[in-house]
Amino acid sequence: MSQLKPADLQDPKIDSLLGDLGELIRQARHNIAALNCNPREFIRDPVILEFLGLPSPGKVNETGLEQALIDHLQSFLLELGKGFSFVARQQRISAGGSDLYIDLVFYNYLLKCFVIIDLKRGQLSARDVGQMDMYVRMYDELKRSEGDKPTVGIILCSQDNEAVARYSILKGSEQLFASSYKTVLPSVEELRAELQREQALIEERLLTESTE
Repeated sequence: MSQLKPADLQDPKIDSLLGDLGELIRQARHNIAALNCNPREFIRDPVILEFLGLPSPGKVNETGLEQALIDHLQSFLLELGKGFSFVARQQRISAGGSDLYIDLVFYNYLLKCFVIIDLKRGQLSARDVGQMDMYVRMYDELKRSEGDKPTVGIILCSQDNEAVARYSILKGSEQLFASSYKTVLPSVEELRAELQREQALIEERLLTESTE
C-alpha cells in the first residue's frame, strides 16, 4: 500500500481527492451523530495522530505518546470526534487496597458517558482486553453518576489483533473497543476505506431504524 509523500500533497489532483474525501467523511460523521447515539458509531479506527509529529509507533513509548496527546489536546479532541471533553490524565481508582491509574479519561455529552482510554505501544493482547474490562467495571461502580450511561473503554494500540478482537469479549461489546493509531498520514486507499466504513455505518443504522 503506497503512502502519500510530501511531493504528492502538492499535486492538485491529490489535493482535490483528499478534499472531496474529507468533506464526505465529515458529512458522514455528522449524519451519524444526528442518529440515535451508539458508542460503536463513535469509535474511530484507525485514529490518525500525524499532528503529533512522532516517529513510527514502535519507536515511541506509552508515556511519550500520552504526553504528546496532552500537549496537542485540542487536535486530539477533534480527531476523537463530536462531543468529547477532557476529564483527567492518569486518574486513580482504588479498590481492595489497590490503586490503578487510567491513562486518559474523557466525557462524551452526546453519548452521555465517560470514555476511558488505555494507551498501548504494541499489538493488542488478551491481557490488554482483560485489563480494560476491569477498568470499565470499576469506573462504572466508583465514578459513574446517576444519569450517566455505561462507561466506554477504548484500547488505543499501535497494531490490532484480529484473533483477539474475534475471540475475546471485544466481539459484539458496546462498552469495550480497540482501535489502532497511526502517526503518519494515511494513504489514498486508506482514506477510501474510511469513507466506505462511514457510509456502511450510516446505511446499517438507517436500515435498523426502518425495521423497528
